Formats: sequence, C-alpha cells, structure tokens
Amino acid sequence: MLSEKTYKQILSPLISEKSAIQKSLSNTYVFKVNKDATKNEIKKATEEIFGVVVKSVRVLNTKFKNKRTRFGKYKTKTFKKAYIKLEGGKEINLENPFK
Repeated sequence: MLSEKTYKQILSPLISEKSAIQKSLSNTYVFKVNKDATKNEIKKATEEIFGVVVKSVRVLNTKFKNKRTRFGKYKTKTFKKAYIKLEGGKEINLENPFK
C-alpha cells in the first residue's frame, strides 16, 4: 500500500516538444513535482507508482516569466521539474500509467 505522501511527490507529466525529444532520444520523462521533493523521494515515488527502474533524476526549479496583456502585467507561477531517466527497455505509458 502506497502512502499519500508518495502520490503527492509527482504532480503531473509535462508534455511538450522538448520532453518528447528527450523521451525518444534518451528514455527520459519530464514531470512536474512538489517543490519540497528531493531527488531520492522523486526516485522512490516513481519506482513505486509506475513500477519501473529509475537510472537518474535531475531537478530544475523554473523561474517566473513576466507577461503582459491589455489588462496589465503579471508574473507566471514557478514550479519544480524532474527529468527522470529510466533503465534501458523500460517505459511509462502516460495515457494509462497504472496498467
């Protein structure tokens, strides 16, 4: 039985052109994670939830961006990304990850 803290470490996958290239070239998946999560917690949560073997984890704290609309200026929210590299031959099915 997985704890609630395990499920709160990984928030959502980030789907972008860059993450698709990372996935195809080096079997690396990009996830939005909790700001307080450490590399070891992210690795443990990924292995328990998706049932894969994680080779390495890299984290990145994103910076806000200044945006402007006709209603005024604002800053985007910051979040933490995790680049999770899996062992060769393993993959995560993002459409139905718990299968």
